[in-house]
Amino acid sequence: MDKKTAISYGINFALIVLLFALLQFLNSIGIIDSYFQRILLVVGVNIILAVSLNLTVGFLGQLALGHAGFMAVGAYAAAIFTKSVKMDSNLELIISIIIAALFAGIVGIIIGVPALRIKGDYLAIITLGFGEIIRVIINNLSITGGSRGLSGIEAHAKFPHVYWVTVLCVVIVVLLIRSRHGRAIISIREDEIAAEMAGIPITYYKILGFATSAALTGVAGSLYAHINRVLNAEKFNFEYSIDILVIVVLGGMGSVTGSIIAAIVLTILPESLKFLDEYRMLIYSIALILMMIFRPSGLFGKYEFSLSKLIFKDKSKKAKPEELEDKEAAR
Repeated sequence: MDKKTAISYGINFALIVLLFALLQFLNSIGIIDSYFQRILLVVGVNIILAVSLNLTVGFLGQLALGHAGFMAVGAYAAAIFTKSVKMDSNLELIISIIIAALFAGIVGIIIGVPALRIKGDYLAIITLGFGEIIRVIINNLSITGGSRGLSGIEAHAKFPHVYWVTVLCVVIVVLLIRSRHGRAIISIREDEIAAEMAGIPITYYKILGFATSAALTGVAGSLYAHINRVLNAEKFNFEYSIDILVIVVLGGMGSVTGSIIAAIVLTILPESLKFLDEYRMLIYSIALILMMIFRPSGLFGKYEFSLSKLIFKDKSKKAKPEELEDKEAAR
C-alpha cells in the first residue's frame, strides 16, 4: 500500500467515525427521534442489500432476481438462533450475523453452481424461481413458524450495531473489487470469452461473487430480523427482489457509491412524502421514471467517489512551464 492510498483510507475512516459521532450526538440531544432512528436502521439494511446485489449484477454482470430469498434465509437463521439461546445480547447478535451469512452463503453456492452456467434472461428466471422456492419452503416448515411466521425476536440490532455492520459489509465489497479477484470478476462482466481465454477460472469467480453477495444479503436479513422482531415469509417475495434491484439500477450498476446514495434516497423519499397520502407513490414512481429517462446509467453510472482524487492531484498536469523546462534540461 503506497502513502497516498494509506492517507486516503485514513481520511475515509476518520469521516466514517465523525459521521457516527455526529449521528450519536444528534440522537442524544433529541434531534433524531425514535422514528427517524428506525429509518436510519432501514437505510443501513438497504445499503447492505444494494451493495451486495451490485456485486452480482453490476460487477459480475449476472442478472439475479432471487436476493429476497437469501435475505429470508439469513433472517430466519438468525431469528431461530436467537430464540434458541440466551446469552449476552451483543455476543448473540454477532453470532447470529455470522450464522446468517454462512447459511445464506451456502445456499448461494448450492443455487449458484447450476444457475451460473446459464446466462442472461434465463439466469434471471432461474434465480427468481429459486427465490420463490426458498420462500415456499420457509412457509411450510414448523421450525420457521410456517405461514404464521416468527415473532418475539429479540431487538438486538441498535443503531451502533447496524451502522458498523453496514460499514463492514461495504468495506468487504470494496476490498474484494479492488483485489485481483475483483479484477477477475470485472473482466468476466466485460468479456466472458476473453476472460476464459486469458486463463481466468470463470466458474470459480462467478460462484465466489454470487456466494459473497448471498452471504452479505444474509447479514442484511439478520439485521432485519432483529430490527422488526417479526418475520413472515410473504415479505421476502419477488417484489422485494425487484425493490433491491431498483436501488442498484438507480445508483448505477458497478458503483458502490451509487448503491449507497440510492439506498439512502429510496428509503427516505417515500417516508418524506407520507404527507401526500395516496399520491406519494405516484410522485415516487414519476421521480424514478424521470431519473431513468435523464440518467439511464443511474446516478453515478460506474463512477466511484474517491477522496484520493480530490486530495492528490496529478502533479504533471499542474507543473509550471519553467519546471518542465528544468526537467528537460536535466535529461
